[in-house]
Amino acid sequence: MRIGAHVRDDDPLGAAEERGAEVVQFFLSDPQGWKAPKPHPQTEGLLASDLTVFVHSPYVINVASLNNRIRIPSRKSVLQQAEAAATVGAKGLIVHGGHVTKGEDPAEGVANWRKLFERQAEAGGFATPILIENTAGGDNAMARGFDMLARLWDAVGEFGAGFCLDTCHAFAAGEDLVGIVERVKAITGRIDLVHLNDSRDEFGSARDRHANIGAGTIDPEQLIAVCATAGAPVVVETPAEGQAADIALLREGIGR
Repeated sequence: MRIGAHVRDDDPLGAAEERGAEVVQFFLSDPQGWKAPKPHPQTEGLLASDLTVFVHSPYVINVASLNNRIRIPSRKSVLQQAEAAATVGAKGLIVHGGHVTKGEDPAEGVANWRKLFERQAEAGGFATPILIENTAGGDNAMARGFDMLARLWDAVGEFGAGFCLDTCHAFAAGEDLVGIVERVKAITGRIDLVHLNDSRDEFGSARDRHANIGAGTIDPEQLIAVCATAGAPVVVETPAEGQAADIALLREGIGR
């Protein structure tokens, strides 16, 4: 099991060394914008390193949206991000599950996800595996509640969709972390990456505010148990000043 962190975009190699990270995750473009990624200045170094690399897609992407002005650029951006992620040797591109708006049928959002995978399967697949991440809030979200996640996976699982489990998001969504790995795998059959984050807010808050491990409202032992049982790389997306301590705590907790 490899453990690391979400790090600054411009110097993932330096950030990994500072934190003692074996895994890095970063953005390849503005997380709040639609601009296509540019070549990363540390591409050669990342490819030559022994780091496990993941890329997080921009937050504006919403593949599920019924609004053409959001869904169409979202599909385009996923493809651009996947191609750029491949150039830095990424093992996966993390994409939030997205949502439909109030009064719209979530089944149509699920269908939009399926269309993305169907079309790309016909084109030869994605340049980098797509890892759908569970989210913290939204009554019409595709990957908040696990009942909805099951409906989504019925639509996309056959295409090899990957899954990223975020502990803060699950906790905020009202999903008990005890036994969560088994429950997720019963739905998706896999966990490809864990975002191992504490939460600043209470269980079921629907608020996505990360905290360093032990500084939030989640029992650290529950977080360590997720880390130990998931069988996947682990990334902390916690405040930067505490990431080295978070990584060390997790390694100690799982006996590494």
